Amino acid sequence: MAQANQRKKTGLRMQTAKHWLMKTEPDVFSIDDLARSPKHTTSWIGVRNYQARNFMRDDMRLGDKVLIYHSNAKPSCVVGTAVVVKASHPDHSSWDPKSPYFDPKSSPENPRWQMVDVQLETVFNRPLSLPELREETVLENMLLLKKGMRLSVQPVTKQEFSKIVQMGKRG
Repeated sequence: MAQANQRKKTGLRMQTAKHWLMKTEPDVFSIDDLARSPKHTTSWIGVRNYQARNFMRDDMRLGDKVLIYHSNAKPSCVVGTAVVVKASHPDHSSWDPKSPYFDPKSSPENPRWQMVDVQLETVFNRPLSLPELREETVLENMLLLKKGMRLSVQPVTKQEFSKIVQMGKRG
């Protein structure tokens, strides 16, 4: 019990990596922008939904795998993968009045919003659209495919992640 509490306090964990889907609007920040970022790495700023923030703050850890999803695109699609390379830390854009993600209720002393850093792993050979994903029975329970699901950060099962990566590798 003491060892489990110590792991919780330090952020260490023994279980395998979790899997996530993170949405981005490609006209704001695309997978190509991630590829052009120094060391193909960026802070995932601007998440302003409490449930998505809580996933990043409470559940995301170093080494977790991420599907990158272009939302508000034509078509909206999964375009590649990344890995979490820095665990949750305060989203500094929330206290910058010049940022589009500014929140006057957030401050360095009392940060309201969190972010993680991700590093690009792969860009798929082709984007995977929602209609194409819906054709796969393995993905029938995937949160992304549920009507009205708008969370910008959401969990994905290992099986869903693996199937999408397999699909993305096909030419």
